[in-house]
Order: sequence, then structure tokens, then C-alpha cells
Amino acid sequence: MSKSATPNYQHGNGHKTRNKDLLPFCVIESAASGDVDAINKVLRYYEGYILVLSTRRLYDECGRAYMYVDEEIRRTLETKLITKILQFDLNRAA
Repeated sequence: MSKSATPNYQHGNGHKTRNKDLLPFCVIESAASGDVDAINKVLRYYEGYILVLSTRRLYDECGRAYMYVDEEIRRTLETKLITKILQFDLNRAA
């Protein structure tokens, strides 16, 4: 597969991710209007990214590293995303 045809791309932070379909505008519009189901669709869309951002390394007493999801960070990121969704101005985005 040629480099331009590969489905992967690399963010500036070095993480490789798969291309994802964009969220439909109607979902964004409904979420910005407060529709709980649409907000949950947005949260599911960003779930993997939020998990990566909230993953931490923990060392046990023997020095072995373990990866875990810091639930407080995950909830904080989800709360911030919900807040921004509800503040999103569709007229400015158009």
C-alpha cells in the first residue's frame, strides 16, 4: 500500500490513529441543542481518545509498570466535552 493510501496518520504528539468517519452534522446539531442521545454519541465517538488521554503508568513496589485509566481524569475530560458541546454555537461554525 502506498504511503498516501494508508488509513493511518500521525498526530503531532506521535500517536498513530485510524481515520474515522466524521460525526454527522445532525448529531452535532442535536447534541448542541441538549439531546442526551446525541451527546452520548459524541462521547462514544471520542471515547478512545479520552481513554488515551486519561491512561497513566503506575509502578508497583517491585518497579513493574502497569497502565491504568485514571477515572477522575476520564470523567473530567467527559464533563469538559459535554460543557463545550452545550456551549457550541452552530451559527458561528457555519
